[in-house]
This record gives sequence, structure tokens and C-alpha cells, in this order.
Amino acid sequence: MSGTFVGMPAFPKAAHEAVRDTTLRGNLRHATHTIRAKRAKAVAEVSDWAELREAGRRIKDHTLRHLDRYLVQLEESVTAAGGTVHWAADADEANRIVADLVRATGETEVVKVKSMATQEIGLNEALRAEGVHAYETDLAELIVQLGDDRPSHILVPAIHRNRGEIRDIFRSEMGEWGRPAPEGLTDTPAELAEAARLHLREKFLRAKVGVSGANFMVAETGTLVVVESEGNGRMCLTLPETLISVVGIEKIVPTWRDLEVFLQTLPRSSTAERMNPYTSTWTGTADGDGPRTFHLVLLDNGRTDTLADEVGRQALRCIRCSACLNVCPVYERAGGHAYGSVYPGPIGAILSPQLRGTQSEIDASLPYASSLCGACYEVCPVAIDIPEVLVHLRERVAQGGVVTQRGAKVMLKPAKGHTAERAAMRAARWALGSPGALRAGQRIASRSRRFHPRTLPGPGRAWSASRDLPPVPAEPFRDWWQRTHGGQGTGK
Repeated sequence: MSGTFVGMPAFPKAAHEAVRDTTLRGNLRHATHTIRAKRAKAVAEVSDWAELREAGRRIKDHTLRHLDRYLVQLEESVTAAGGTVHWAADADEANRIVADLVRATGETEVVKVKSMATQEIGLNEALRAEGVHAYETDLAELIVQLGDDRPSHILVPAIHRNRGEIRDIFRSEMGEWGRPAPEGLTDTPAELAEAARLHLREKFLRAKVGVSGANFMVAETGTLVVVESEGNGRMCLTLPETLISVVGIEKIVPTWRDLEVFLQTLPRSSTAERMNPYTSTWTGTADGDGPRTFHLVLLDNGRTDTLADEVGRQALRCIRCSACLNVCPVYERAGGHAYGSVYPGPIGAILSPQLRGTQSEIDASLPYASSLCGACYEVCPVAIDIPEVLVHLRERVAQGGVVTQRGAKVMLKPAKGHTAERAAMRAARWALGSPGALRAGQRIASRSRRFHPRTLPGPGRAWSASRDLPPVPAEPFRDWWQRTHGGQGTGK
């Protein structure tokens, strides 16, 4: 199985296959319900959670409005601290920069902190093409990599695997990547964690190059922040001689003080912890402490296009906590792979189509991968109104696709499969704007209701297969009102 999502089918088809996997659904149900319950308890302990949520939203919105200024300030701060800043307009440029930096060291191996930005651009595959082996060190990412699999969750990439499956992967694959799994390995969590620790330890001690992302970048000091729960990030960020961090341009906060808000809301929303077990910060380079060379690759890859959308830009507030995935009834049943993106679940349904455009079938279908129940908005620690953005993107897809900009070129990808929908909307507009036609239609519908089918024909069959069509009343409302009130107030 490929490590990328290239060529994935549209969400409805992928989800249709996923819901048939009873093991997958059982794994997802158990994991999401457990995390959901723990998060609710952790959040309930904070009396000012609503105020923290609002503060996070305001900080993010302020930063996005002045992103150009803060990016320049960040570059100046990182450079002054001894780091080097590179700008990457898209995935190809970012991969080329990182590959060149690794090649310059003469190394053929890198260790990686869990990074969604590097997954987004397909860095592992790009490095492999250059003869460089990238080793994931996050436990869940290690499971995904050893299993030649794809991540399916923002926080827990291997959420679709149970302990027995992980044991089998370790037994069969660890030896091909380095130190093999211990003899007689069982599926107990302690033994699995120990097997991973022993396997990774030799890589930490040998690697000369580390690759990371970052949860936050502080513009005023040039500091980068990584929060994680296992300690692997601390090893990757301190032991290698060269550190390369690939970070989306939206991950900036203006000041150190702003971190206070997010270091409270992120751990409670993601791992349901009061504070993160490992919070690593680094500012450039320092003699005798950490890497001797630091490179920061600032990644755009569709983010400035997203920023131009007044409704859709709120997706860039995301701090990757995954709370929206854990409460989403669609994600719980379909799993993350069905979204065809590194960013699954509700946030992926609004972020991926904006970063990638709707040129592909999967991206055009993602805004429809939701019931619009609103649970995602209720738990979001930065108050992203995901249902609002979903409806906004649906409108743009239905009207002819999402406009995407690449440099000076503007492309409009025509939407497919919405001809009947647009025709129905035009017919409804004409009928609702013609009182006589509307009244005649209502009377015909009432008098012929005994002949109405229980399911819709043609394309409508898919909709009515899981829904009951509403019964048509024996008498239209206007006729009832005229009969009972003598026509008063009917708008005649």
C-alpha cells in the first residue's frame, strides 16, 4: 500500500467500502469514544474554557490578518539566532530544499518527529527517491510506516489498528528496518512500547540529521515549539547535528505570552491532559546544546490562497488537536483513509479542498463528507465554524468549483455531477417566485398523493434509500387557511 493518497476515489465510494470493515469500525468506535470522554472531563475542569477558546480564536485571527508582517519578523528573529530560513511556495519546492540540505550533509538517513506538514508534501517519498531513508519515531507513525500504511487520524495516526495487528506488524517488519522485535513479543502495551523503544534507540544515537515540524512559531523570538507525549521529539530535536523544520506559514503566534493560551487548550483538547508531557522549544542554535545547524522551511502550499477566502480562512486557525475527529459521527464510521488526505475528519473536509483545490474527485467530494451536526464546532478550541465553511465550499463546488490561484494564474475547475442539482434549484426558484404556479403544484401534489412513490427515481434513489419521504398533506396550507379563515392574511 502506498504511503500517499494519490489516486484515492471520492469520499462516498471510499466511505462505502470502509463502513463494511467491522474490525475498523470497532477500533474507531472504541478509540474515539475513549478520547472523547477523557477530553470532556479535562475541559470541564477549566472554569474559563470559553474565555480561553475565544482568546485562541482572536490570537489566530489577528495573526492571520497580519501574517505578512509576522513572517518577516519571524525570519529576522530566526536568522539573528543563528538559523537559516527557506521559503517554499509548494510541495515540490519544499521537498527540493530539504533534499538538498540533507545531501549537503553527506548523510543518507534522517530521523523524524511526527509532522503533518511533511506528510502533506510527501517528504518521505521525495527523500526515498533521492536515496535518503526517513525514519518515523513517533510510535503511531512508526506503526504506520512499518505497515506500509497511511495515517488515519491527526493525533493517533494508527487509530485504525488494534494491538494484535500492531504486534504482527512489529514481528514481521521491524527486522527489515533495523533492530528486530524481541522473540515471543505479545500484544500487551508495555511489550509493544518496549519493542519500539529498543528499535528506535539505535536510530536516535546514529542519526546526524533530524526533520521536524512545529506546533507553534513565536515571531518575536524566532522560537519553535513541538508538543508531544513520548519523548521521541526531544531526542530528534537535540541529538542530531543538523535540524530541518518544515512548518506551515500559519503556525505563527506573535509573542511568547500568546503560547499561554494554546499550551492550555491544546493538550486538553487532544490527549485530555492538563499539560503536555514534553514541550520542546528551540531558538536557532547554541554552542554545546542541540544541533549545530538549524534550517527552517516555511511552507505555503495553498495557504495564501486559503487566506484570501474570508469564510474559508478560519480553517488556518487549526492547532491540530483532533477534537473534531473524535466527536464526528461520519469519521467514526468511515475512518480517516476515506478522506484521501493527511488531514482527515471535519477539519480535513474543509482544509484539504482549500489547500489542494477541487481538481480531483476526492477534493470536490470532501465538503459533502459531513452531516452538519455541528459537534465539531462545539469542541474546537479555536472556534472554527466547520459547518459554515462546509456549506460555503459546497456552494462554490456546486456553482462551478473552487477558484485557486498559483502565482498570477487563476484556474476555475468546473464542478461535475451537479447539473441535475442546479436544474432543480432553478426550477424551485421559478416556482417559489410564481404564486399561481406554486399553488397549482401544491394542489396537484395533494390530490395525487396516493400515487406518490416511496423512493425517488434516478439519482434521487441514493438519497431516499436511507430516508423516509415526507408525506404530502391531504390539503395545501393555503387552501386550509382560506377555508378556515376566509382568506384573511394569505397574501392575496
